[in-house]
Amino acid sequence: MLSPIHVPRHLTVPFRHVSSLLLTARYDRDTDQDTDRKIIRLSAAAELVNTTTDNRLRDLISLNKIKSTRTLYGVSDDLPIVNVSIVSETDEGGSRGGMEEGVRRAIGNGIAALRSDVSDLTEVVVDPAGCARAAGEAAALSAYSFDHLKTEKSGKVGVRQCTRVDLPQTCVRDWEEGIVYGSAQNFSRHLMEMPANHMTPHLFTEAVRQEFEMYGSDKFSMVVRDSDWIREQGMGAFWAVAKGSNEPPLLLELRWNGGEDGSAPVCLVGKGVTFDSGGISIKPSKGMDAMRADMGGAACVAGAVLGAARLNLPLNLVAVIPLCENMPSGTATKPGDVVTAKNGITIQIDNTDAEGRLILADALTYADTFQPAHCIDVATLTGAMSVALGGEAVGTFSNSSQLWYTLKNAGFTTGDRVWRMPLFKEYGDMLKSATADVNNISAAPSAGSITAAKFLQRFTACSSWAHLDIAGVMDCTEGISYLPKGMSGRPTRTLIETLRSLSQ
Repeated sequence: MLSPIHVPRHLTVPFRHVSSLLLTARYDRDTDQDTDRKIIRLSAAAELVNTTTDNRLRDLISLNKIKSTRTLYGVSDDLPIVNVSIVSETDEGGSRGGMEEGVRRAIGNGIAALRSDVSDLTEVVVDPAGCARAAGEAAALSAYSFDHLKTEKSGKVGVRQCTRVDLPQTCVRDWEEGIVYGSAQNFSRHLMEMPANHMTPHLFTEAVRQEFEMYGSDKFSMVVRDSDWIREQGMGAFWAVAKGSNEPPLLLELRWNGGEDGSAPVCLVGKGVTFDSGGISIKPSKGMDAMRADMGGAACVAGAVLGAARLNLPLNLVAVIPLCENMPSGTATKPGDVVTAKNGITIQIDNTDAEGRLILADALTYADTFQPAHCIDVATLTGAMSVALGGEAVGTFSNSSQLWYTLKNAGFTTGDRVWRMPLFKEYGDMLKSATADVNNISAAPSAGSITAAKFLQRFTACSSWAHLDIAGVMDCTEGISYLPKGMSGRPTRTLIETLRSLSQ
């Protein structure tokens, strides 16, 4: 049962001023023998507009030779602004849904064009294009903009589904679900985009609390654990990272109790380093501002729980989110220090900039206390993953092929792909330490993402565990029309879709 849809305050505002219609079409591979032009296939909504305007829409598409997207003016008296965007299938060898991803990109192109072409645009009425959920996702994602800290706002754009054609109830529902998926990812983007002084561990927990209070479900609960609790739990690895900062660390627990009482939960664990300077092993200054988003794993986990709650998924879910800063100071951990993790393993910390795996180690051990059926951790963990996969897919490690295929299928459905990486025993051998049980970095310069995953594997007893290294997809630089430049919030939708599959 879908919960009532509420579009979050950071997505849109009430509709007013200029409204426009976004329609879709596609070109057949075949050409018209009479005109020698590609045959245009209009969506149901576009075909209706074309019929009611005596074929004017189709003529304008042909006249303008639209390749991707074009804003048309004066299609009819009641349609002063119409954008037509072309849907192209993007099967890419079966790695993502072809038509669904084509619709997402067409909607993204259309909304971007309208925002550029229409100065006082406040509403886009969107053609569901035969893939209403994908259209809803793209509309929500494309309409988002981050101007939270600007005195002059860029103007929010509202989105709603075109109802010029009679829509079956399933289409209405699919659109609403698409808005849920997209707005959950927008919440993750919002958390990631906020500067570090506006998104400390405490402010992160407050942002999550405010977002969930808007829904008021008795199935949701949250607990914030303080630094005293962290130390009492023996979380020496977590504390080793946190103690260099004046900002107190926190461990945030989110619970969604949508399943049967007593049924094993799914655990999500998200890396929440709200600013990563590298600690004593300090990073170069260039680009360090982007390390405000080193809590991207925490943001995506929070967004996924939000999506699961809004979809009222029938499963029990526990999210464990360790939050802290990684800073250099007189109290910071020094290279070569040895600490003891919650599970008793001793760790030699040779690089304080390999801090994410340290806080996750204790969080994963704590997640085991819930005896989860599945455990998925999400982290902007290694630059090596960005080198390996770039921004096209999330590097994924798992000890369960069944969980891996669930994640893979979820990525196909959402268009936000994952790619499996190896967990061979030999990579774990590269973390040997002469001083402690394990080193936090490898002695070799190669396979950095894999050795990081092997490090984490030592701290979970769950037989169905996956580690998602999202460093490569942390921000959007190019290529995805419905995700403008900025922090991406990926892979929030894939996590929600995974939870949905695990709940069935």
